[in-house]
Amino acid sequence: MNALRNKVQLIGRVGQDPEITNLDSGKKRVKFSIATHENYTNAKGEKVENTDWHNVVAWGKTAEIIEKFVGKGKEIAVEGKLTSRSWDDKEGIKHYTTEVVCNELLLLGDK
Repeated sequence: MNALRNKVQLIGRVGQDPEITNLDSGKKRVKFSIATHENYTNAKGEKVENTDWHNVVAWGKTAEIIEKFVGKGKEIAVEGKLTSRSWDDKEGIKHYTTEVVCNELLLLGDK
């Protein structure tokens, strides 16, 4: 592990149609969330189902592909990096979010 990297790979289903923003600079940005799902058996022998939601953002050409081909319920694989950011709202309250900045996308399934 000579070069440690910030790399995330997720396979899941899109939770809602992507939110598309055309910026003044001419760039395109899309935001959406995907659900990942896992099943396991706990120490008591009970089956447990767990779903996690992940916020994803994409820019430029990747955003254009997502706009054309990705919608609610579509199974996709995303690869990118994990980022965190914060902002203050109108009332001065600080908010935090963590999201995957997608730089590669693979369309899966047929939905």
